[in-house]
Parts: sequence; C-alpha cells; structure tokens
Amino acid sequence: PPAAGAELSAVFQEMTRKECYFMNGTEKVRYVESYIYNRQTYAMFDSDVGHYVGFTPFGEFNVKHWNSDPVYMEYMRSTVDRLCRHNYPIAAPFSVERRVPPSVSISLVPPSSSQPGPGRLLCSVVDFYPAA
Repeated sequence: PPAAGAELSAVFQEMTRKECYFMNGTEKVRYVESYIYNRQTYAMFDSDVGHYVGFTPFGEFNVKHWNSDPVYMEYMRSTVDRLCRHNYPIAAPFSVERRVPPSVSISLVPPSSSQPGPGRLLCSVVDFYPAA
C-alpha cells in the first residue's frame, strides 16, 4: 500500500482466462488458457497446438520453463478431457440448448413535421436467444 496520504500512481491487473470451445458437441473440443497482464496477453496454452506460446519477453521466459516439464505438459494436454468434455453435460443446458422466445411489440409512429405523410408501424423484436 502507498504511504499515508499518497495516491496510487497506476493500476495493475493480472488475469488468467480459461476457455473451452465446442464444435459439434464434444466431437471437436479446444481448450485455451491465456495469461494477461494489463490487457496484454503474454502467454497462452492452446490444446490444438499442444504447448505454451509466449508473446512477450516475460511470456517467453515463463513458457520455456512450463514447456520443459513433461509431467506438467501432459497434465495441460489432458485438460480438454478433464475440464471441457467432463463439464459439457453440465454447461450444455445453459449454453448450447438454451432457447429464449422473442419479445415482440408493434407500435404506431405518428407522422412528424419533418416527415409528413401517413404514420408508420414499428416492429421491435428483442430478448431472444440464439440470435439466429
């Protein structure tokens, strides 16, 4: 913390993002783990690539260590099955199978002084999922 009365000069954020991508259910699954510092990705593991990739000097330093450990790399490669495929049945009802019917409203828009003529009908369709 800063000294009494002093203000912080900057905000620093460290973040890890873990994502599962499903194509055709669990037929084709991809796991991506990103390491981010101040909105810049410095390292990433992609199950399709099979190892870590560094994007900054700090990231390169870390991935050299992570990729050199065969036990840890086998653990990361198994994440697709252990995390993504394992949790698919739990997440599918809230994501893949989610259906929300649209909310539809129709209203009359009266003519204005800038656009004389008959009024128009405005049809609004909102709050539905999936977008298609």
